[in-house]
Amino acid sequence: MDGNHIQVEEFQLILGVDCLFNYMYDYNTLSEAVDDLQRRGYDYDFNLLENGLNCERLKKRFEPQQFNVIETYRFEGMSSTDDASVVYAIETSDGTKGILVDAYGVYADSLSPEMLQKLMK
Repeated sequence: MDGNHIQVEEFQLILGVDCLFNYMYDYNTLSEAVDDLQRRGYDYDFNLLENGLNCERLKKRFEPQQFNVIETYRFEGMSSTDDASVVYAIETSDGTKGILVDAYGVYADSLSPEMLQKLMK
């Protein structure tokens, strides 16, 4: 165990239970989350499309069935709960690992039902 990171195995040993959840971290800021995810191999930036994700650097588009959300972190704004963001750690079916940072609230993009379902899991 170190500072903000606790591994699932350590958590299991502490509580003596089987864990059925993903390895998660505790971040204080959005930039801290992005920096650590990049350090852990989430090298690409994804942009939200109505029905998928786009990776400009790879010139690739991924449909909802072509990626999984591995980790999700929500950050609320200091002045308003409408000023908030979500950081998603994404892995695609071809092994591409990257990050999607999306605002939610008043300015959130409109998404297809498939994308909403995928991102809400």
